[in-house]
Amino acid sequence: MITVLAFLFTLAVLIVVHEYGHYRVAVACNVKVLRFSVGFGRVLLRRQRGDTEFVLSALPLGGYVKMLDEREGEVPSAERPRAFNNRPLWQRSSIVAAGPAANLLLAVLLYAASHWVGLVEPKAVLGAPVAGSLAERAGLSAGDWVRAVERDGGAPGDDAPRPVRSLSDLRWQLTEAALDGERLLLHVSDADGRGERRLRLPLDGIDTREVDGDLMRRIGLGGAYSEAVLGTLVVGGPAERAGLREGDRVLAVDGARIEDAARLRETIRASVADGAARPMSWQIERGGERLTLDVTPSLAQDGGQPIARIEAYVGAPPETVTVRYGVVDGLLEGASRTWEVSVLSLRMLGKMLIGEASLKNLSGPLTIADYAGQSAQLGVAYYLGFLALVSVSLGVLNLLPLPMLDGGHLMYHLFEGVTGRPVSDAWLDRLQRGGLAIMLAMMSLALYNDVARLLGLT
Repeated sequence: MITVLAFLFTLAVLIVVHEYGHYRVAVACNVKVLRFSVGFGRVLLRRQRGDTEFVLSALPLGGYVKMLDEREGEVPSAERPRAFNNRPLWQRSSIVAAGPAANLLLAVLLYAASHWVGLVEPKAVLGAPVAGSLAERAGLSAGDWVRAVERDGGAPGDDAPRPVRSLSDLRWQLTEAALDGERLLLHVSDADGRGERRLRLPLDGIDTREVDGDLMRRIGLGGAYSEAVLGTLVVGGPAERAGLREGDRVLAVDGARIEDAARLRETIRASVADGAARPMSWQIERGGERLTLDVTPSLAQDGGQPIARIEAYVGAPPETVTVRYGVVDGLLEGASRTWEVSVLSLRMLGKMLIGEASLKNLSGPLTIADYAGQSAQLGVAYYLGFLALVSVSLGVLNLLPLPMLDGGHLMYHLFEGVTGRPVSDAWLDRLQRGGLAIMLAMMSLALYNDVARLLGLT
């Protein structure tokens, strides 16, 4: 229920703001607005205010603002000056651009509000890197705290160290560098801030087609560092039967040192031989004393694959930091993040278009609904950040030069400004048909990706 409500609220906010941008500028330009609709199809609610009918329709996946226009019907001579098609070109362009602009402005405010509230996020202290991965070869290890990053050989001005505020901030900067095909210098110390060193992470070797949701795994970075400490044990489970207790710190398994909880969970899951869970020798620390215990996991299935389990919570909560900004800094950070996400979105779309990025990155309503529910459960600051992200995506998408989108109409206006004449009706019809086909293809692909993710096929 939370997911559904969060999704519907997300759609309502973003659609209303987008259409209100068109509406507000149209009214300012003395264009008569006939209808302001949230949704399509059968009208559920309607209210007349002045010249405009405000309606709520049954299908909530969009909205529109209908303006007086001689191309769509006969207009009384007294009202022709208020028709959209009779307004100066700069006014028509302003009205069209106002919808995406409203979404981008909303994103700035939402990102700022999210930072004003404050985000509690994992500190950029890394868990054990995947064996043989790019991160491990770079020299990263469990417990490393990444305090800053800098571009290695980037454009002038990009080589100044940028502080890393949290683990999500680090992931964002890694994604940007991977898309740019650049190496990063990581300023790393231990969790207490001692022993600072610089490590080179050669992200220029990553194929940009692999810059997707699995990028961090390909780099070799998992979650935040979590100590290999046992939490609650299931009564009668393998861990309790072996004599393990809550609070035990695991030092080694079968002689191999355990660096963090992620490595311990990986070791446990992999302790399967010939279809059966095999016994393991654990070295643990309990109350300052070192003990050796034999642990025999139980066998379970995960995605059709046999895995071992000890039926105990593994890992201590990761260290967190609160990322919060003041009023002015929050607005500046909101503007900066909106710009960065906009540029990243355009670059990703461009790379998908020319085959340099996977089309699996295209998401649709099911993924948006899933993330809406997850972010709402995490708290208001996370939900505000999610709203901002979707608002940026909506603004950028509508500025694409595709017929049926605001960007397509702006291209028509550009043609008119350059040639001194509007696009002919015949060409408008052809372009609208082509734009509809492209939009349907994109929507179908996005929906396919959504279903594939939910079914675990990607």
